[in-house]
Amino acid sequence: MKLDHVSFAAQPDGLEATTERIADRLGIEPVKGGVHPRFGTRNMILPLTDHQYVEVVTVLEHPAADKAPFGQAVRARSEAGGGWLGWVVEVPDLAPFEQKLGRPAVPGGRIFPDGRQLQWHQIGVKGLISDPQLPFMIHFDSEDEMHPSRARITDVRLTGMEIAGSPERVTDWLGGPVEDVLRSLDVTWSAPNGTPGLMAVSFDTPDGPVTI
Repeated sequence: MKLDHVSFAAQPDGLEATTERIADRLGIEPVKGGVHPRFGTRNMILPLTDHQYVEVVTVLEHPAADKAPFGQAVRARSEAGGGWLGWVVEVPDLAPFEQKLGRPAVPGGRIFPDGRQLQWHQIGVKGLISDPQLPFMIHFDSEDEMHPSRARITDVRLTGMEIAGSPERVTDWLGGPVEDVLRSLDVTWSAPNGTPGLMAVSFDTPDGPVTI
């Protein structure tokens, strides 16, 4: 298990403007992602080093957004002003989480401009909704060259996160030490003042450290 990406819900001025603000801070040219038909969402990508990336995501006026937990989560966070939605862990096998949660993983996908389809399965968004400190889990079904981090070569690295919550709670959720999942990062855990969740993410850029 390892950190795959962090997700940022669009702010009131929309997906493109939100993405451009973050991109300018990090010095990354954003990449258009695409529509997630099953979730009623659309995203843009900021590729990072180490097989990681930032996803900026917005909800669409689409029936799927009202039914899919991910669409519900994005809508709620954006309606609250936008900001960090959560963090996502890539796992080699979703079966243990399906067994633990008692439900199957949900397929996801989006179409590339050249017609190729990025496909994955994910599970745990309902946990994120009820307790935003918790990551959800993802497994990519497509070949590695289609991973969003490969969309553009950058030299910006994710170096740390501030999470309002409990490492013991997240360890129980993951079924293994959260320190192992986040071992390469400087992670600060703070007692929640209100709702727990991902509070800030730090990056190393060519122009120096940046925290968003």
